[in-house]
Amino acid sequence: MSDRPNIQFGTDGWRAIIAQEFTFSNVRACGEAVARNLVATGKADQGLVVGFDTRYGSPRFADAVAEVVNSYGINTHMFDVAAPTPACSFAVVDHSAGNGVMITASHNPPEWNGFKVKSSHGGSATPPEVAKIEEHLADVLDEKGSGAPTKSGNGQGTNTVFDVITPYIEQLHRVIDVAPIKKQPLKVVVDAMHGSGSGIIPLVLAGGAIEVIEIRSDENPNFPGMDQPEPIEHNLKPLSAAVKELKADIGIALDGDADRVGIVDENGRYLSTLEVFSLLTDHFMGRKNERGGVACTITMSSMVDKLSAHYGAPIYRTPVGFKFVGPTMIDNGCSMGGEESGGYAFKEHVPERDGSLSGLFFLEAMVMSGKKPSELLTDLHTLVGPHTFRRDDFSYNQPDRAKLANKVETASPKTLGGLALESDDRRDGVRFNLAGGSWAVVRMSGTEPLVRIYAETPDEHTLEAVLVDLRSLLGL
Repeated sequence: MSDRPNIQFGTDGWRAIIAQEFTFSNVRACGEAVARNLVATGKADQGLVVGFDTRYGSPRFADAVAEVVNSYGINTHMFDVAAPTPACSFAVVDHSAGNGVMITASHNPPEWNGFKVKSSHGGSATPPEVAKIEEHLADVLDEKGSGAPTKSGNGQGTNTVFDVITPYIEQLHRVIDVAPIKKQPLKVVVDAMHGSGSGIIPLVLAGGAIEVIEIRSDENPNFPGMDQPEPIEHNLKPLSAAVKELKADIGIALDGDADRVGIVDENGRYLSTLEVFSLLTDHFMGRKNERGGVACTITMSSMVDKLSAHYGAPIYRTPVGFKFVGPTMIDNGCSMGGEESGGYAFKEHVPERDGSLSGLFFLEAMVMSGKKPSELLTDLHTLVGPHTFRRDDFSYNQPDRAKLANKVETASPKTLGGLALESDDRRDGVRFNLAGGSWAVVRMSGTEPLVRIYAETPDEHTLEAVLVDLRSLLGL
């Protein structure tokens, strides 16, 4: 029907502006689609975990999901408090649930909310699973006309509220031995960015010589002082200032639902997401002697390729999104996985991004090496050479999407920034592999009306030249 809501699952779930498209009727429709898929796949008896973050209305939207899922005779397990997305992912495994639903818009601006689906493995739902849910969703919307589903099904399931934080903290302790970290007299500043990760790292590291100071720890769905709760450089000025003022050893930032991490070194300098993942890769392969390999997206640093070659471990590239990275980790027994946005996952945990665990492993790297973040970065560049990275995002009006997407799909330059094009990869937008190991990517965001351009080169001058050529190519 012409008035059918436009609900599309992107890179990680469906996100929309609250009260425009993100309405109770549409959220219930999504919940009903998940319920129907659980029934169709024979997983209804396993139940569904329902979680929520600190955004406007998130607990009430979660209640709406539980209500419609219960109407199908499916039991639900509901968060008792707002908690990180990785806590939802772990809870799915811990409860042996068929799926998880997390009400969160992650790093999007405050007027947004979202609906993420988690697989029974605890990671992002795979593309085939999402496709099945979308088929059920289309049926639901067609049947209801207005998009407001009515209760239907064969029974009344129960909704049980459970303690989400305690088991999650216990799981983090199983994945990483924090005792050596807690013994060190380090000073750590954690920026919770007013999101659902508040209190997690201080709780994990409590009771030792280490001092953890948390800023922006109060829940605030307005996310004041930032356009969106994403742990990137321009949003982390308060963290950089706190690190310098307190003479701290490191700053760790978490995004709105705490599945991403941002790192600030002891001088208040922001480390790029590619530098952080490369440092963690070097830590896992070099100090922890992990050789299970790395799963990462096409927008991840070429430093990871060089580290994998140096240590003799495999690397697997995927399109953007943990719905690709997580399954690749599982299929290949990888030690870790990551994407450019600052989301990293590790073995013996769920195949899902976890910002708090990423920060803890960075602390472990500092403790095991006896070095500060800036010294670790110097060592990395000594090993693999200098690398400079930047991502620029450009918003567009929805009517212009098709024209812009066509420009991305057909882009085929011979050079960028004076560097010759050696090959391209069009699995997700287009990645241009350039001379000397440099690269650039152009792709449409799967979660927001943005076109993203990425580039990594040996120096700032070349980086800027590549980005200028990319903008010119796309008319940005």
